[in-house]
Amino acid sequence: MNYGLTDILTLIGSLGLFLYGMKLMSEALQQVAGDKMRTILAAMTSNRFKGVMTGVLITALIQSSSATTVMVVSFVNAGLLSLVESIGVIMGANIGTTVTAWLISLLGFKVSMSAISLPLIGLGLPFLFSKNRTKKNWGELIMGFALLFIGLQFLKTSMPDIKNNPEILNFLTSYTDMGFASSLLFLTIGTLLTILIQSSSATMALTLVMCNSGWISFEMAAAMVLGENIGTTITANLAAMIANTSAKRAARAHLIFNTFGVMWMLIALPFFLKTVAWVNMTILGGGDPFTNTAAVPISLSLFHTGFNILNVVILIWFANFIVKVVTKLVPVREDVEEEFKLQHIKTGTLSTPEASLFLAKKEISAYVKSTKKMFSYTKQAFNETNDKTFNKLFEKIDKREDESDDMEVEIANFLAKVSETRLSSENSERVRAYFKMVSDIESVGDSTLNLAKAMKRKREQKAWFPQELRDNINNMFALVDEALDVMHENTKKEFAEVKIKKAWEIEREINDYRTLLKTEHLNNVEEHKYKYQAGIIYNDLFSECEKIGDYCINVSEALNEIKE
Repeated sequence: MNYGLTDILTLIGSLGLFLYGMKLMSEALQQVAGDKMRTILAAMTSNRFKGVMTGVLITALIQSSSATTVMVVSFVNAGLLSLVESIGVIMGANIGTTVTAWLISLLGFKVSMSAISLPLIGLGLPFLFSKNRTKKNWGELIMGFALLFIGLQFLKTSMPDIKNNPEILNFLTSYTDMGFASSLLFLTIGTLLTILIQSSSATMALTLVMCNSGWISFEMAAAMVLGENIGTTITANLAAMIANTSAKRAARAHLIFNTFGVMWMLIALPFFLKTVAWVNMTILGGGDPFTNTAAVPISLSLFHTGFNILNVVILIWFANFIVKVVTKLVPVREDVEEEFKLQHIKTGTLSTPEASLFLAKKEISAYVKSTKKMFSYTKQAFNETNDKTFNKLFEKIDKREDESDDMEVEIANFLAKVSETRLSSENSERVRAYFKMVSDIESVGDSTLNLAKAMKRKREQKAWFPQELRDNINNMFALVDEALDVMHENTKKEFAEVKIKKAWEIEREINDYRTLLKTEHLNNVEEHKYKYQAGIIYNDLFSECEKIGDYCINVSEALNEIKE
């Protein structure tokens, strides 16, 4: 066999260049589409049919079904998508990924793209040196597109020629004449290749080149394509390993959907392939893929798209059933996670800064919710008469405050990673606002612990309050509660819907009430209505509450200043 180590390395290098071109193009497409991503993602929350269209559109835009499914898993993890909606998007992603196959079939085999790839690189080069991020993204998009087709050209030329290496055909023939077992074998090869390369589009390109070179028949190539559909589910399942129950279920739903589709297609494969060949010959005016290797690329793309569309048309009606299956397969864990743990950004930064910041906002909202819970323990502690119960509440608050500090660091680290990517001016503004918000939320936790410490001093020093003082502090707590509620609601809303007026009103109420209590307190001290030590602790309590009010308004104002 006249095929040495250099030839093998050349083949791997060609695949590497193709993959790098695809990665560069995909990432640039994601950057270019980034600002529109939120608008597209908003369509996900309507119904499963809109979800399918959204999945098709996003995957066609970012050229990666794996990126889309990982994004979907993260959004389910964040509670932005329900399980049924996520299934629709995943189904659409399977159709969207066929765009790449058509791109390669129509341009890579029908047009000599390699001839214009270098001029394209020349066109994109000046954009790479632009200070304007958008122009830079377009430059990378053009470069990635050109490199993809240069890699494809190298892949075609480095693939062993059947005429010069007939022993390859003899070697493969022994595996292609086993009927259904051959289909299963090449399905497995397609699955393993996709897991190895981590890109169904790249495996598809490799399959197309192998067909074009006469390595494998149309039937075996179709079996490999089916394998690629299973292989592509692995990425989402790996991403879901560290995610919550809902995200794990979304990933399993992807696996079930693709696997079931492959199973019924394997049974109908001979008939379906004959139909595809007929469509290619009579409607598209191409050749017979069973006898003409030149007709295989278009026929294989037709098979790929036809199969995925049919699979969606059949299984979209069973979305609720799939949800029931994955709910049984992935039950809710008994050991519910502690408060103040990351809930939404455990899967790391997403494909686009836009999507990552979506999750960051969701995480910040969860952080506020946890901080509110911490404050509720402080209210309980103030009115608690049993020392043992009070000490348990104090320990809980103290522990939560440590976890709050950790949360601040975790979210800030996540935001720092996002800020390392190429951000639009709007996203840079959001990152700065989120940093400020996280700092203020952590300060709420600090002040809440300070309140608990003041209460502990009150008990240790036996500085008892008259009923009037207790009522005043409880009234102040009620105002702070309202401020925390408004802050929490604002973190859940779209930026344009932030209720800043309501936040200002509550902040003014807290400030006015603090001023009133301070004036009354000074008069009461002069009149010796309560002990001096009790007065100091009383002053500390309402002053600390006023600080929490300040931090709450800071968070709402930061949100209000962010432009849509």
